[in-house]
Amino acid sequence: MYATNVRNLKRNPSEALRHAEDEPVLIMKGNQPNALLINLNQSVADTYRQLKPALAASLFKDRVLSLGAAAQVSGLSLPDFIEHLTQLDIDIVVPDAHTAKEMGTLDSWLS
Repeated sequence: MYATNVRNLKRNPSEALRHAEDEPVLIMKGNQPNALLINLNQSVADTYRQLKPALAASLFKDRVLSLGAAAQVSGLSLPDFIEHLTQLDIDIVVPDAHTAKEMGTLDSWLS
């Protein structure tokens, strides 16, 4: 799946349309999925197969699904799904309140 942001879409909409001939195009607004551009000439089965990774990425980004569950929903292998998330600039690991404490503990063990 091809992903672009609103700025690039405004600058060159024909590029997004060219990509949409082969696969759905995910439009990002900031770091959030915002819209999907699909070619109406594709079969419903092809469109559905290509939409599953986008849906899974969105559900993973919103922390509705775990990484493994999202990979299953996407229909991709785990390494391929991780690569898909990387292409969309979606973080696999999100630091939380415990991360700084755990990093401090790790630093003390390593020194």
